[in-house]
Amino acid sequence: MSINVLIVDDEEAFAQALAERLELREMNAQAVFSGEDALFRLKEQGTDIDVVILDVLMPGMSGIEALREITKQWPLIEVIMLTGNATVETAIEGMKIGAYDFLMKPCDTENLIEKLKKAHLRKKEQEDRIRQAEIETIIKRRGW
Repeated sequence: MSINVLIVDDEEAFAQALAERLELREMNAQAVFSGEDALFRLKEQGTDIDVVILDVLMPGMSGIEALREITKQWPLIEVIMLTGNATVETAIEGMKIGAYDFLMKPCDTENLIEKLKKAHLRKKEQEDRIRQAEIETIIKRRGW
């Protein structure tokens, strides 16, 4: 099963290079270059996205602001925060808001891949639990 990844980073060359590296590892990766563009793309594709890799510091909407919107509108999508200018406080804030994990740039590609796989698995497990709860509700309602 392929992982659908949205990379959000104002450093276009970095975002595109990361997308290419993920594609080589048989993931579906696309890049956008602002928080606003990320929200627009998510509105178009919604739950087709499994994991968002989100830069913390961007002009306009910051990564933390984008994270707040993503977790509010698409609570099952996992978000990995990524930054070259992180502080412990920013990492803690992102995790409190709902980020799956936090990595510093430059990050080791294999470490990122491992985190993407774990985040994807967590999303799938949550979706399975929701489906199971819906099935149980239908069975109870019908008295089976």
